Amino acid sequence: MAELVVTADVDAGAGPVWAALTDWAVHDRWMLLTRASGGGAVGETIEAFTGVGRVGFLDTMEIVVWEPPHRCVVRHTGRVVRGSGAFEVRELGTRRSQVIWSEWLELPFGRLGRLGWPVLRPIVRLGVAVSLRRLARHVERTA
Repeated sequence: MAELVVTADVDAGAGPVWAALTDWAVHDRWMLLTRASGGGAVGETIEAFTGVGRVGFLDTMEIVVWEPPHRCVVRHTGRVVRGSGAFEVRELGTRRSQVIWSEWLELPFGRLGRLGWPVLRPIVRLGVAVSLRRLARHVERTA
């Protein structure tokens, strides 16, 4: 199991941050190389395609915890990405929040995946960190 946790502070309250995190139609404005669509309740699904053009992979997820405006937990059910993920919005004050993005993934490709994770982890972490900084700017502009 591979674990990844990335945080970012946002100059906005939990409500606007949650609204941006869960507005799948504009997910691609802040999440690098990813388009998403889906629901917003326990048992509903989310589909996120990560890639360029038609080259990439589909990450399908089922929402298992939905606690607006603070916590969403998903179960990754795709062929490439399997495991669990979560994002949490922690209020740091009336106009400040922290986003915690967590993943607990079953690495694909067996031994090759386990050997490659130490190399890929910093790249994946950087991509999520850049995306969360973009989310912060997006929310701060619109809140």
